[in-house]
Amino acid sequence: MADGPVLIDIEDLLAPRLSPRQQLALDATARRPVTLDREAVLRAAQATTKLEDFGATDFLPRLDCWMAAVNEDTNLSGFGRTNVWQMAVRSAVNRLRLEDFIRRHPEVAEIDVGRPIIIAGTPRSGTTFMLELLGADPRFRSLRWWEALAPIPGPNDAPTDFDPNPRRTRAAANWRALETLLPLQHLMHSFSADHIAEDIDLHVMNFSSYMLEWQAYVPRWRDHYLAEDQRPSYRYAKRAMQALSLLRGPTRWLLKCPQHMEQLAALRDVFPEAVFVICHRDPVASLRSAMVMGLYTARVFRKTPDPAEPLGWWPARYRQMLGACVRDRDGLPAARTLDVMFDELTRSPDSVLRRIYALADLPVSDEQLKAMHEGSAEHQRKRQEKLVYRLERDFGVTAEALRAPFGFYFDRFPVRVDV
Repeated sequence: MADGPVLIDIEDLLAPRLSPRQQLALDATARRPVTLDREAVLRAAQATTKLEDFGATDFLPRLDCWMAAVNEDTNLSGFGRTNVWQMAVRSAVNRLRLEDFIRRHPEVAEIDVGRPIIIAGTPRSGTTFMLELLGADPRFRSLRWWEALAPIPGPNDAPTDFDPNPRRTRAAANWRALETLLPLQHLMHSFSADHIAEDIDLHVMNFSSYMLEWQAYVPRWRDHYLAEDQRPSYRYAKRAMQALSLLRGPTRWLLKCPQHMEQLAALRDVFPEAVFVICHRDPVASLRSAMVMGLYTARVFRKTPDPAEPLGWWPARYRQMLGACVRDRDGLPAARTLDVMFDELTRSPDSVLRRIYALADLPVSDEQLKAMHEGSAEHQRKRQEKLVYRLERDFGVTAEALRAPFGFYFDRFPVRVDV
């Protein structure tokens, strides 16, 4: 038996060899095009829930911007448009149910969720590893993916003898369907129904966040999002956290999302008592994964795969994101903020965890740390496959060229080059 993981090289990124299932998905969505506009989304959500009240209407211009931006993406396939439609309707459904739940449970407003541990960092910087370890501690509240997809249970989501958690069952089926359609997706973004999700899903109910940038190339939305004060969106997410805490405690939350790197000031103002953990790594490690994932999924999400699309989008976005981090990092409370370098986290995770617990004013024992590692073992087990990156072949760029514009980031933080 060979030592180490099996190396996987996706050789058809530029000229995909579509599987029968991929071709079927493209053909089916091409035959049934969706209409992306505000009224269609809202009507579909109201018909699904039999609810009418979306709460505050300040989200409507953002929904309009979502739709306009996606309609401007002329290379988005029918499958990609259907995916955006489903995300928008799901977000509107979740908003209707959240607003209805809060109206029926006004005590939600009294729940204190003001002291979360907030993890920020680009993908591949150790944030998921840290989140899974902390998430194994029952004193913390995290958001599982099945819950992120449907935060408030609907009338058909009550447990039964046949199905103790219909929301989880649907989430697992959705992920299996995606894995069948894109069988190598797990090499870049591994997931499961019980995976701890990013809190970005709570922002999407407010039709905010950078989430849409992962679904389509949307400069109109990117510019709107970056120009708009995100504090209201974080307050909306906090309101959702209160509702979710009433449904299922505890109330000491774990939050994690790459978007937080460019929203540190908003986080500080909305969660002034939070503990902030900022993960740092060579940006190229994250960029190459984002770019390859964009080109791999292009076989179904784009009409024509084009390496210039992810190459033209993500390096510039990461410069904005990390530039905002450099700008705002020192505005966080020094007594409750920790910068974590990727090499330190991988070399000595327990020493990092002990410092986080100290900032959070929580005791942690050797036995608890051991249990956390055991509790997260399912998600942190060594992979049997490893993706091979060919930046020059697939994108015509070297790691050094990708790294060059990030000198400001290396100047500010002691990040090691590891790609």
